[in-house]
Amino acid sequence: MSSFKTADLCDAFAGELEVVQVQFRTFGGRRTFGSGIETIRTFEDVGLIRQCLERPGHDRVLVVDGGGSTRVALLGDRLSTKAIENGWAGVIVYGALRDTEVLATMDIGVMALGTIPIRGTFNCTGEVGIPIQIGGVELAPGRFVYCDLDGVIVSSRPLWLAE
Repeated sequence: MSSFKTADLCDAFAGELEVVQVQFRTFGGRRTFGSGIETIRTFEDVGLIRQCLERPGHDRVLVVDGGGSTRVALLGDRLSTKAIENGWAGVIVYGALRDTEVLATMDIGVMALGTIPIRGTFNCTGEVGIPIQIGGVELAPGRFVYCDLDGVIVSSRPLWLAE
């Protein structure tokens, strides 16, 4: 699905979609993105995120539950470059990121709560591929996420097959 508006999807699929009740900011060059979900839960640690983005993304969106911390950045231009090289459609960080000027020029969807210049640790703590809760919505592998400047919505099925 190359072009959509989350508002239109909410109208067309009312009752099927869940809206993530978090005011994410958009940072990547792609303002609209969506696909299947991969998840990570970690706190102020970049290690598992790097490992995940170094693997083939298969046009999925990596959703990182960073506990909402904005004390350190969990994503920047280097990890976003790895994501692009490995075929990820986007990254949503429930936390902070850095390198925003460069991220704005990159062909990847990136959303986060805010920015900070300090990078997280590389201890590889956390969990990958598990259901996580953000903004009252379960995000999990096997589900689908759609993002634009209006927000983040989640579906249990790929909506482009329903059109």
